[in-house]
Amino acid sequence: MDIDAGRQVYLPRCNGDVDDDGREKRTGTMWTATAHIITAVIGSGVLSLAWAIAQLGWVAGPLSLVLFAIVTFYTCGLLADCYRVGDPVTGKRNYTYTEAVQAYLGGWHVWFCGFCQYVNMFGTGIGYTITASISAAALKKSNCFHKYGHKADCSQHLSGYIIGFGVVQVIFCQVPNFHKLSWLSVVAAVMSFSYAAIAVGLSLAQTISGPRGKTSLTGTEVGVDIDASQKVWTTFQALGNVAFAYSYSIILIEIQDTLASPPAENKTMRQATLMGISTTTAFYMMCGCLGYAAFGNTANGNILTGFGFYEPYWLVDFANVCIVLHLVGGFQVFCQPLFAAVEGAAVRRYPSLAREHSIVFRLVWRTAFVGLTMLLAVVMPFFNSILGFLGSIAFWPLTVFFPVEMYIRQRQIPKFSTKWVALQSLSFVCFLVTAAACAASIQGVRDALKTYTPFKTKT
Repeated sequence: MDIDAGRQVYLPRCNGDVDDDGREKRTGTMWTATAHIITAVIGSGVLSLAWAIAQLGWVAGPLSLVLFAIVTFYTCGLLADCYRVGDPVTGKRNYTYTEAVQAYLGGWHVWFCGFCQYVNMFGTGIGYTITASISAAALKKSNCFHKYGHKADCSQHLSGYIIGFGVVQVIFCQVPNFHKLSWLSVVAAVMSFSYAAIAVGLSLAQTISGPRGKTSLTGTEVGVDIDASQKVWTTFQALGNVAFAYSYSIILIEIQDTLASPPAENKTMRQATLMGISTTTAFYMMCGCLGYAAFGNTANGNILTGFGFYEPYWLVDFANVCIVLHLVGGFQVFCQPLFAAVEGAAVRRYPSLAREHSIVFRLVWRTAFVGLTMLLAVVMPFFNSILGFLGSIAFWPLTVFFPVEMYIRQRQIPKFSTKWVALQSLSFVCFLVTAAACAASIQGVRDALKTYTPFKTKT
């Protein structure tokens, strides 16, 4: 690629209504980018942090949150520097993550990046379906406990709730693109803050009134709570849950593409990343640590479905409604790009789809996609194992590997130099964490399947 020649093409134009590439003028600021980051990061992953810290303990739990935050901030800075090819002010812009990988690495890296992105999007659709269904079931469960007492059998079958969530998604999925659903994204953002704040408030109240479990420096105790092998697996699975809670690199380039320039987008994005990750880490610390303090080593995988959270039942109901509404929008945020990619590829191969059968094709294939996510959610309704798996497969390749490799190529860092070795060491260590978390999540699913009967799972 001739970068110097490219600079002449992408010099800013005089027209105030368009950007340096002729597209509509961008108006984003550090504050809007920070809001996007916080909205993207704070999601259903926050609900599993109390459980994660229960597996890791008071030392490793908070430390893992801080370390993941530091690594995410650093590698997101590297990724932000790859937004433009060549000059950070006048170079050619990359509008998506995959375009950035194509510009700097090319070859098999592009395929691998697309694979990681779309598998993560598909998996997140399954994870969101499971989470929303558990929360919907918790609504009826909490009212049952309130009416009949905590000794009553108020367990609920998940399958019906999963199907109900899928029906809603079939309807929303027929909207051609996510630009037509911006209002849903706004509602989802408000909902995510609401239920996370309720989780923090209820945890604090439970801690003050009297914890329901014992805490320790190392978390769950071998021989008391679990055996030695389970301790190893749940520890790595907890790391996968923490990784999932910080997973937003997949849309960083898209967020950066909303920023006005000057100043250079990478500088603004670094500031926004610092603000966003600092805010979410503080929030995670409160939710995870207070949840652990409230429930100890017996903390539930989804904190809002924990035994002690069915009073005050009306507040728990509101929190679970917020979760369901958030995940209705969250499902679309992650799946609409996948829809666009598949439909774009289909149209390029079969042009008649765009002219004659676009509506029918969209109806059939998107409905089939939602149906598949429903089926897999019914077959594998394992909240923490699924979140751990999603976090592990997204963390190393999308948050660490590609940003590091693109940065090395961009700055032409000599192989085996001190900086090259440091960056590759960071990538290798994160790969080991990802591999361990992925293996632990798969083991968690295997263990759950030993006592699992399809279509009869209760929560």
